[in-house]
Amino acid sequence: MGTNLKPLTGFRDFAPRERLQSRYLFETWARVARKYGFSEYEAPILESAELYLKKSGGELSEQLFRFEDKGGRDVVLRPELTASLARIAAAQQRDYPKPLKWFEIGRCFRYEKPQRGRLREFYQFNADLLGETSPSADAELIALSIDVMRELGFAEGEIIVRLSDREAWLTFCRSRGINDSELDAFLQIVDKIERDPDEKLRARLAPFDVDLESIREFIANAGPESSQNIRAVLTDLTARGLDRFTEIDLSIVRGLAYYTGVVFEVFDSSKALRSVAGGGRYDSLISIVTDGATDLPATGYAMGDCVIMELLNETPGPLAQFQAWQQRQATCDAFVVIADESKRLEAVRLVNSLREAGFGADYPLTPTKINKQFRAADQTLARFAFVVGSEYPELKLKNLNARTEESLSPNANPIDVLRARLDEPDGPLIA
Repeated sequence: MGTNLKPLTGFRDFAPRERLQSRYLFETWARVARKYGFSEYEAPILESAELYLKKSGGELSEQLFRFEDKGGRDVVLRPELTASLARIAAAQQRDYPKPLKWFEIGRCFRYEKPQRGRLREFYQFNADLLGETSPSADAELIALSIDVMRELGFAEGEIIVRLSDREAWLTFCRSRGINDSELDAFLQIVDKIERDPDEKLRARLAPFDVDLESIREFIANAGPESSQNIRAVLTDLTARGLDRFTEIDLSIVRGLAYYTGVVFEVFDSSKALRSVAGGGRYDSLISIVTDGATDLPATGYAMGDCVIMELLNETPGPLAQFQAWQQRQATCDAFVVIADESKRLEAVRLVNSLREAGFGADYPLTPTKINKQFRAADQTLARFAFVVGSEYPELKLKNLNARTEESLSPNANPIDVLRARLDEPDGPLIA
C-alpha cells in the first residue's frame, strides 16, 4: 500500500507559493495592529482543556481537538486565542499599564466539517483591548477591522461591518418575559435566523413564547436608538470618517456566550461568504477564567485566514494588489550565472562575497545550460544577474527587469556596483 501524500482532511500544506500568500496576510495584519499601537504576544498551541471549556461551552466545546497527554493531563489544541490571552493577561496585567493593547497571529484547530472558508487548522489574527470600559475601545477595534480590509485593497462598497449589541437583546427579552438566564439559549436561535428554515426556528422558539415575526420586526426596525452603546460607537466612528463602512444589524449576536455588549462582524457586501472577521465586548471572560480572582473589562477582534483568502482571490482590486506585492518579493538580489564551468570556483567566491555583504544571492549547484540558469534567476525574482564567463575577471551585469546589460571591468567592485544599481529605478521595462 503506497504512502498517502496528501495532508489530513481539513489541514493544509504551505509550499513556497502558498506560504508567500500567507506572509502577505500576516504582514498586513501586523502592520495595521502596530499602527494602532498594539503589542505582539504569543501563547502556546497546547492548553489545558479546562481553560477552553470554561470559556466556550455549547458548539465550540464539541469541536475541540481534545486528548490526554503522556502526563495524564486533559489538554486541547487551542480552537482560538481569546482564552489563552485571558489567562496570560490575568497573570501579568499588573506589569503593564492599562489599557492593554495586544495582538497575536497564530495557528488554531477545530474539529468540524471542512467546507469553503472553514478548515480544521487555520491561522487567526487576534487584537484585544483590555482594561477599558469606554465605547471608544469598541470603536477602536471596529476601526482596526475596517483598516485591515482597506489595507488589503478592499474599497468602500465592497465590505460592510454589521453592528449589534447584546444589551439591546437583553432589553427585548425582559420585555417579553424571558429570564436573563435564558438569554444565551435564546440568542443561539437568533444567531441562526438567516440560515435555518422558518419551521425549525419556530419550533426552537416555542419554549420562549415569542413569535418569529416579532423578532424579525425588532431586527428590521433597529436603529441608533436601539442601543446607547451603538450610538456611542457610531459617534466615534463618524469622527474618524469610518461610519460609512457600517450598518446596524441586530441579527449579529455572535455564537459564543461570553460576549457582554457591542458585537460586530465584517462581511463582503454581496454576502457571498460567511463573515470575514468579527469581535465584541467580553467584560466577564477574565473573571470566569480566573474564578473571580481577576476582573478586567475587555473587547476583542479576530480574523481567520481561510475566508479572507477566498475573498481576496475573488475580488479584482485586492487580488491585483497582492499580485503586485508578490512580484516584489525577490528570493535574492542577484543570481550568479556560470557561463564557463571552468570558472565555477570564481563564481562561488562571488556568491559568498555577495552574501557576506548582506545581499541575497543564488547560483546553480551543478553544471546547467545558460538558458535554464536564467529561467532559474527569473523564478527567484532577482532584479540582477552576474554572468561569470571565459572573460573573467571581467563580469557582465544584467538587469533582468529592464533587459539591459553592462560590462564590469576587472577593477570594478561588484558589491559596490550592485548596491548602486539596486538603489536606481529599472527604467522602462522591455516586453
